[in-house]
Amino acid sequence: MDTFLLIIIAATAIISFVAFSNREMFEKYKFNIGAILQRKEYVRLISAGFLHGDMIHLLFNMMTLYFFAPIVIQAFTPIGFLVVYFGSILLGNLFSLYLYKNQSWYSAIGASGGVSGILFASIAMIPDLGIYFFFIPIAIPGYIFGLAYFAYSVYMMLNPRENDNIGHAAHLGGAFFGLVFAVALQPERAIENALYLAIMALPLIYMSY
Repeated sequence: MDTFLLIIIAATAIISFVAFSNREMFEKYKFNIGAILQRKEYVRLISAGFLHGDMIHLLFNMMTLYFFAPIVIQAFTPIGFLVVYFGSILLGNLFSLYLYKNQSWYSAIGASGGVSGILFASIAMIPDLGIYFFFIPIAIPGYIFGLAYFAYSVYMMLNPRENDNIGHAAHLGGAFFGLVFAVALQPERAIENALYLAIMALPLIYMSY
């Protein structure tokens, strides 16, 4: 297991756990439109990726990262993994910042943008990668999961809820970054998997329309 991956998981777990009982810390570093645009607190674009709403949120993200990061590390080296992870967090939050710039109340937390980038970079490499959900013994092909994931994220992104605190736009932006990164660095593999990638992209085409 790569050292960078273990450091990220450990740091995220520790910071999230501390912030569970430290509301001041949670509020200071979460993603918030008003704080970023009005007070120029740009650190929130990255720091929000180290915060989570509860233990289930944290465990789900870190478990997903633990299982899929090795695929990205093998395909793109540990440095490529870091680029995908933090690039996905940053792009996802920048997309949220642009999308909700007139809604100063909008807030979100979680590493889901980075995790989405890792997951979709993995799917770009192995479209029929089996993805399991808790208590469901049947694997879902990666490209089918990607289609459903994009569809759900687009719907929730276009219909934000004030108390949701889940960064659906960040999920979408992160997944997009991971997908584009994988395609750009391994175009031959992307051409081979073009049909699967096109199926996944249908919700994005709808959103653009």
